Amino acid sequence: MCGCYIIFSKYLNRFYIGATQENINTRIEHHNQATYGKNRFTASTNDWQLFLFIPANDYPHAIRMERKIKAMKSSAYIRNLNKYTELLQKLACSTRLPR
Repeated sequence: MCGCYIIFSKYLNRFYIGATQENINTRIEHHNQATYGKNRFTASTNDWQLFLFIPANDYPHAIRMERKIKAMKSSAYIRNLNKYTELLQKLACSTRLPR
């Protein structure tokens, strides 16, 4: 299932935003095991937990959502995405391609 995901590390007190085509639980395991490389940001700790998963129509849609969230550069925005469903719906709609 394609989607945009946000994981959180209590140790770092930071969020990480990504997009995936694979199972989200597998993806988080890979981040926690530093499968993506020892010099990657997520390799600095192994306590990543899923904060939010946003299903996407396809992988390019997931990438567009990821980029929009990263462009906001705001942990408050991320927390509000989890809190307010209308904000989440607005993000999903605004990153869909017109038909």
